[in-house]
Amino acid sequence: MESLLVLHAVAAVCAPWLAARTGRAALVVLAVAPAAGFCFTLGVAAAGPPAVEETAWAPSLGLNLSFRADELSLTMAALVTGVGVLVLLYSTRYFRAGERGLGRYGGAMTAFAGSMLGLVTADNLLLLYVFWELTTVFSYLLIGYDAESGPSRRAAMKALTVTTAGGLAMLAGLVAVGRSAGTYRISELVAHPPAGGVPAAALGLVLAGALAKSAVFPFSTWLPAAMAAPTPVSAYLHAAAMVKAGVYLLARLGPVFGGEAAWRAPLLTLGVATVLLGGWRALRETDLKRLLAYGTISQLGLLTVLFGSGTGGGALAGAATLLAHGMFKAALFLVVGAVDVAAGTRDLRELSGVGRSLPWLCGAAVLAGASMAGVPPLAGFVAKEAALESLLGDGPALSGVVLSGVVLGSALTAAYTLRFLWGAFAVKPGVAPTPVRRAAVALSAPPALLAALGLVLVPLAPAYGEAMAAYAGTFRDPGHETRLVVWAGPTVPLLLSAVALAGGVLLFLAREPVARAGATLHLVDSARVYWGLMRRLDRFATQLTGLVQRGSVPDYLVLTLLAAVGVAAFSLLWDGLPRLEAPVTAWQRVEQPVVTVLLAAVAVLALASRAHILLAVVVGLAGYGTALLFLAHGSPDLALTQFLAETLGLVVFALVLRRLPVEAGRGRLPFPFRLGLGLAVGASAAGAGMLAMSARTAEPVGALMEGPARQAGARNVVSALIVDIRAWDTLGESTVLVVLTLGVTSMVFLRRRAYRIERTGRSRAPGRTPWLASVLPLGQRAVALEVAARLTFHTVLVLSVFLLVIGHSRVGGGFAGGIVAGLAITVRYLAGGRDELAAAVPVHAGVLMGVGLSLSAGTALAGLLFGRAALDLLEADVAVPLAGHLHLSTGLVFDLGVYLSVVGMVQDVLRGLGAELDRQISAEGTSAERPGGGRPAPGTGEAP
Repeated sequence: MESLLVLHAVAAVCAPWLAARTGRAALVVLAVAPAAGFCFTLGVAAAGPPAVEETAWAPSLGLNLSFRADELSLTMAALVTGVGVLVLLYSTRYFRAGERGLGRYGGAMTAFAGSMLGLVTADNLLLLYVFWELTTVFSYLLIGYDAESGPSRRAAMKALTVTTAGGLAMLAGLVAVGRSAGTYRISELVAHPPAGGVPAAALGLVLAGALAKSAVFPFSTWLPAAMAAPTPVSAYLHAAAMVKAGVYLLARLGPVFGGEAAWRAPLLTLGVATVLLGGWRALRETDLKRLLAYGTISQLGLLTVLFGSGTGGGALAGAATLLAHGMFKAALFLVVGAVDVAAGTRDLRELSGVGRSLPWLCGAAVLAGASMAGVPPLAGFVAKEAALESLLGDGPALSGVVLSGVVLGSALTAAYTLRFLWGAFAVKPGVAPTPVRRAAVALSAPPALLAALGLVLVPLAPAYGEAMAAYAGTFRDPGHETRLVVWAGPTVPLLLSAVALAGGVLLFLAREPVARAGATLHLVDSARVYWGLMRRLDRFATQLTGLVQRGSVPDYLVLTLLAAVGVAAFSLLWDGLPRLEAPVTAWQRVEQPVVTVLLAAVAVLALASRAHILLAVVVGLAGYGTALLFLAHGSPDLALTQFLAETLGLVVFALVLRRLPVEAGRGRLPFPFRLGLGLAVGASAAGAGMLAMSARTAEPVGALMEGPARQAGARNVVSALIVDIRAWDTLGESTVLVVLTLGVTSMVFLRRRAYRIERTGRSRAPGRTPWLASVLPLGQRAVALEVAARLTFHTVLVLSVFLLVIGHSRVGGGFAGGIVAGLAITVRYLAGGRDELAAAVPVHAGVLMGVGLSLSAGTALAGLLFGRAALDLLEADVAVPLAGHLHLSTGLVFDLGVYLSVVGMVQDVLRGLGAELDRQISAEGTSAERPGGGRPAPGTGEAP
């Protein structure tokens, strides 16, 4: 199963390249991925489910790549992959040749198919959530395919907002469920439900996510708006795949929570309401796609009722309805797309006589519509009979109200089915025959095949029922005996079906009065409610932003520190005063109290400092003191990194201070408040550290690191920890630093950033040979600094490479080496200005950071591709003259990526906070010298 997901991912990445070279034929190639998934599904079904695969990912967090294809998963996988193949083939003629964005569409569609396949086969709640959110992201891209269309953008944003909000709530619920049950494994949850139950709030959060995904009332508003998407997207996402994700989750967790009142009551209530509201609204829609959308909402409500009933009979009927609905509803959406392409409209008021022009398409629509209405002997009839039979049980949950609601919903389904067929294909009095182009085979064959399957597969209904009996048997309450048969004799469900069909015919015949009644009773517009809520939310966000985001860094700092103190105070009030049982040692080495006293003196000096430059130096001294503490504790790696980072930080401070006044202004907050807040933060931080040490129950891992470090071939435990043992953390931290650097430096540029650093255009003084490639103007030069920069630059670069290479066995590493190289570049810039910076590093900072991250990520992933651990590919011990013994491994390549990322970050900081500020200062100075030019702002004069 993992290989199928990789195949989908590779196909999605290659989609733009394929579309650019082969056009619409690329969609045929992309269909290979879901076709392979469909073949896998058939193979597992033939061999006998379940098929299980598992790969350890983060076992300590309960997160493994666990996949399990049982009977329910195979049903959904067959829909996802089979309909996915047909939709991609259909799209080859739905879109015009040379369509813009075809590669983007194909890539998003294939990626969505892979995400859905992962979702329905995931056997871990957290893994399921990952695929859940991936489907949300790709559905947003597909619904908003036409980026130039306002309705498409608004529909995509609405779908993203509703489903993401539900997904976040669901994540909290899934975490609570996993913690209550002691496992996140879905199969274990089903086999051994939590003995003590699960909090009702957790179930409510899970239901919020499932109902939002499946557009069940009150979350239905996003699905009709999503009809702005291309019709193939609607046929796939809104008939066979995405909207079924929430229902699938209900079906998957039904055996665990089906007996809980907090699970059954909301599902039955909201399910019946959705059946009726969706069906009633469909009776007055004039757009064929929106008619089907409201019909889909109604039938998703029916599925919610069946799987929410908490009985084995309801689950069996739900599985049959799930399969039948996916076939006939996808077929009908594809029919609408073909009609739209052939006739140029899908408004049923403008269509007339299309059935005579497109008889084969009309036949497919009639067959699929009959299945949707529940006409025998089609798959929809078998599923509806099973649904009615399963709801005949006794008890408060399965009362006559639910059964009556489902029967009335079935009548509405028959009515809007007739409305659809009449509107799309009938000859209407007073409406001119619609001119129609011939529909291509690729447009008519997929819906015809899906419609025919609703008839051809009916004889296999008993076999399908026997296969799904294993799933239905996992419910603790078997419910009313339910069977999947074509003919069970004159039974109560058959009578109810006949009543529903008759009622549907009557409603269709009275379509005009029914439509007027629906318009009259339409008192609340869900779209207006949604956008009203969004406007109020935007207004609240604007007001809150104006309150806390005032452009004042001190204000931001105060809010952050107050939040930290608030969390500490809340924890004390919640749990009471803690007991500190950790032993307190005054000091271990005599240097520690000396450094501590110096740090305290530096802190007091910072309170009395007023000049910005003095404050920067004092803060740097505090950092150097912290590095000394690291060194006194026996951590030379941390000390070296702290020293280098503080040095670089001082340089950055000096660059920024050129744009600030010399003297710091008085703070708006009184000194006692700031002093009290600082003491509170210090007490909270120190207390948290002491509490963490006191709460330790396991043996410290520090003593256990030596063995894994030796296995990694490293004599430096810190480097082994960063590069080998916790390489994923290091990769994530490097990515965060790169993004942070790009964000900070981007705010400095007030115009489009050039790829290369803009040069000043100064030429060398004639007859002189400067030490550097470029020099500063007279009055700003420091010859001694130029000579030092020239003499030390290459030596320091060699030192940085040395630190990189020996980091696996001695003090050093990619981060330290990168900072050393960055300091060498910084000295070049300080000596020669932005021209010298451009000459020192001719490669763009973005390229360095991108290559660095690619090396680190590629090295980590390479091990997984070969079935081994990350960074565990190649290692060798070599003896290098002058350098001594070296241990080489792919971890060194990973560290090289960190090295390049750090060098790129330093260059970007110098470019943004150095070279760009130089340009701005120079431009302001030039403007001030011109006639009528204004004076530079205080503190923004020429740099000394």
